[in-house]
Amino acid sequence: MRTLLAIAALSISTSLLPPPPADAQIEAPSDALETSSLSIESSNGMHGFDIEIADEPDEISYGLMNREQLGDDAGMLFDFGNRREPAMYMRNTLIPLDMLFISEAGSIIMIARNTVPGSLRTISPGIPVKGVLEINAGRAAELGIQPGDTVRHPIFGNDAAE
Repeated sequence: MRTLLAIAALSISTSLLPPPPADAQIEAPSDALETSSLSIESSNGMHGFDIEIADEPDEISYGLMNREQLGDDAGMLFDFGNRREPAMYMRNTLIPLDMLFISEAGSIIMIARNTVPGSLRTISPGIPVKGVLEINAGRAAELGIQPGDTVRHPIFGNDAAE
């Protein structure tokens, strides 16, 4: 029984859990993240981004921590695999971000705009999602990206952006 509980505990990503204590050490992923491109289809056109993909538990936990900058058309896509309700936070994140919460079909469900660097406040859409795209704070507003717009990328099965 202990073994089953340990396996179950390991399979839960830390993005589902509250942030760790402020003094806890979180290790950077040992391997470079996979890169790709995606586009967001909005009422005023297509907007392209070069992204890193975080799809392993350690990558999802670490995210954009300790980065001092992010390119204008860069971002990180968190691919949860299966839909789930994420609990994101900004611990050790040095730059403000917009977080776009995305359905299985690629529809933007919610945008958390201008998140506060270093904050331990939990950020969640309140419903299960397939992924989250983090981009520079203010970039979604600058480009006119809104809930209901479509993120086109292979993880959503709606585009083969490469």
